[in-house]
Order: sequence, then C-alpha cells, then structure tokens
Amino acid sequence: MTFLQVDIDQLARFSRALDSSLTSLREARSALSHVRADQLGTADLDAACDGFQERWSYGTSELAKRIRTVREGVKTSAGEHAELEAAIRAAFLKAGGGRT
Repeated sequence: MTFLQVDIDQLARFSRALDSSLTSLREARSALSHVRADQLGTADLDAACDGFQERWSYGTSELAKRIRTVREGVKTSAGEHAELEAAIRAAFLKAGGGRT
C-alpha cells in the first residue's frame, strides 16, 4: 500500500529557505566582486584570483538558476496539493450532506 502525506506548511518553509539561500548567494557574490585581484599581491596570485572570480560567478549563477527552478516546483506542488485537499474536503462534505 502506498501512502503519501504532504505537509503544505513544510513546503512553504522550504520555499522560504530557498529564497533565503538565493539572497545569501547574491550577497556573497556581491561581497566577492569588490575584491580586486590586483590588490592581493603577486601576478600568480592575481591570476588565480581572477580565475576563481570567473568560476565563482558562473557557478553561483548556475546554482541560483537551479534553486529558482526548485523553488517554483515547490510552490507549484504546494498549490496543487492545497487545491486537491480542498476538492477532497468538498467531496466529503457533499457526500456527507454538508455535515462537518
């Protein structure tokens, strides 16, 4: 037997956590963008810093895209489960003659 239980409030909390992670990524990327490679020292260190900045920017951008995709899926899922619960509740009420 399969049993599926969905906690819509938990999905909402998860969605907020995803929003928070996007904010954190944005803030980290912004903070790091203010560090210039030419402020660090040697040419090798400067080059390494520039390479890291490029990879970090690309990686966090891709991660943010994936987080937004998951967040939208979670929001859609929560909405659909809420609609399903409302429909089931209405069907039971109708079958029971409107008694709660």
